[in-house]
Amino acid sequence: MTNESNYPNQEINQGSKNLGRLIMQLKRLERQPHTFGSAGNLTPSEIHTIDAIGYDGAVLMSELAARLGVTKGAITQLVDRLEAKQLVMRSPHPHDSRSSILSLTEIGKEAYKAHEAVHFSFYDQLRSQLSEQEIKIFEKSISILNDMLSK
Repeated sequence: MTNESNYPNQEINQGSKNLGRLIMQLKRLERQPHTFGSAGNLTPSEIHTIDAIGYDGAVLMSELAARLGVTKGAITQLVDRLEAKQLVMRSPHPHDSRSSILSLTEIGKEAYKAHEAVHFSFYDQLRSQLSEQEIKIFEKSISILNDMLSK
């Protein structure tokens, strides 16, 4: 067998290894708390919960659980922690006494903005290294990976 016939397999193997390394890096990042403004250190679960609530959002606990793909029990624990840190507040639902509406406090909104800035900075770094066509391919690839991983 010549090197030419092995080249596509080597390329696929290298892509698979790179994807594996990327997944390991993401797992590592998911274990480490980061500082987000005056909110201080937040775990990835906490900041992603803040992100899912949204800057101007008012969301039901069940809707938040669905957005994050976790149980209502897990959301209750996360919200309890975020409420203790004064990042999230619960308000009674105006029409359903069994439901609470979640929204961000001012400190929660600051954490949201700081998290958004991290994403923008990362994307700016990416844009500085890739052409517009490469960015489009990257975005399509991320979309396909998300779809594949959500199945």
